[in-house]
Amino acid sequence: MNADNTKANDTNHFPLKGLGVLGAGGLGQPYFIDTTLRDGEQSPGVVFSLSEKMRIAALLDMAGVPEIEIGSPAMGRNEVNDIKTLCDMHFKFKTLAWCRAKIADIQFASRAGTDGVHISFPVSPILMHAMDLNPKWIERQMKELIAVSQSLFGYVTIGAQDAARADKEFLLEFASLAHSLGARRVRLADTVGVLNPLTTHHMVSGIRSVLPAMELEIHAHNDLGMATANTLAAYLAGAKCLSTTVNGLGERAGNAAMEEVAMALEFSAQISSTLKTETFTKLSRYVAKVSKRPNSPFKPVTGEMALTHESGVHTSCLLKNPRTYQLFDACRIGQNEPEFLVGKHSGKATIFHYLEEAHLPIDDETCADLLLRVKACSEALKRAITKEELIDLYYEIYINKNPSLCLQP
Repeated sequence: MNADNTKANDTNHFPLKGLGVLGAGGLGQPYFIDTTLRDGEQSPGVVFSLSEKMRIAALLDMAGVPEIEIGSPAMGRNEVNDIKTLCDMHFKFKTLAWCRAKIADIQFASRAGTDGVHISFPVSPILMHAMDLNPKWIERQMKELIAVSQSLFGYVTIGAQDAARADKEFLLEFASLAHSLGARRVRLADTVGVLNPLTTHHMVSGIRSVLPAMELEIHAHNDLGMATANTLAAYLAGAKCLSTTVNGLGERAGNAAMEEVAMALEFSAQISSTLKTETFTKLSRYVAKVSKRPNSPFKPVTGEMALTHESGVHTSCLLKNPRTYQLFDACRIGQNEPEFLVGKHSGKATIFHYLEEAHLPIDDETCADLLLRVKACSEALKRAITKEELIDLYYEIYINKNPSLCLQP
């Protein structure tokens, strides 16, 4: 594609108004908390070796992630040892251990050497009933566990598990109690992915309006395909802290994908993060490989086909200005600019582009003939054709138009 210096967000035709947006100045830059090594590994069938965890952690550090939820120490001695090994590597990010609301979990976490501890409480009626718990127990346990944890860790965060289905008044009381006891932040978890951007915004802004000094975190699941959108909505409503995983790896349909949330913030809401986006493709592909969860080629941001074009209208415009049909340059996510596909939907501009690149003579008549052959070939093969196949078709047409040519072997 031709070089172009036009920025995708030079103009914003639909400014964010009337949403109670704090992200434009009230919250500052988004604070990412990656949970690939905890919630990502909880995805059924996913197991990371220690060396793989070390590589993922190193790549997250290179990406500038400020904090990672590094594991669940209560899983046993091997998990504690893995977490301690990672903590002893002295990466730049802060480390957080995930715990159930049990004193034994806190004790396990204290052996792992993390900077902080996250304590998760069920807050919805359906979860409390299933676990045979009640609000009074939660209140007593939170007071005890925060007091113990504050003597062992640099900071404590509290999780509202299944916050999306909690009673609104109880959720506010829960967050208020955590704040009064000195918790660093409260995580609002959409445990079964039932929220949408409007209900997410309503939930977060409601708590934010009553507890303006409380740091809020959103932990969105993707059961209905809205995790990225809900995470963006939560930030705009006042949740500065964003819990994500690489590729959206996680239980069931996964979590909000770090790379998608970061790019959505920048290009949909004009809010930059501190993440180094040029590391995204390398990180995404490594996690896909070691989790044995290959990305769809059409996955947003880092999918292999996410920046690929075939349509004649698109390629014609892209050759003049890459911003016409592409939000950002491939180098922004650590990729080389992909070549146009040649196939059923291609136009003359693509044909001229590739033949000129190959230093082959081409005129309008030959281009029109070649385009017809390309479309027929693509339909017969049910795929795009390669550049080599395009050149072969070109020579067939050229020879047919010049029968006197005698090609020597």
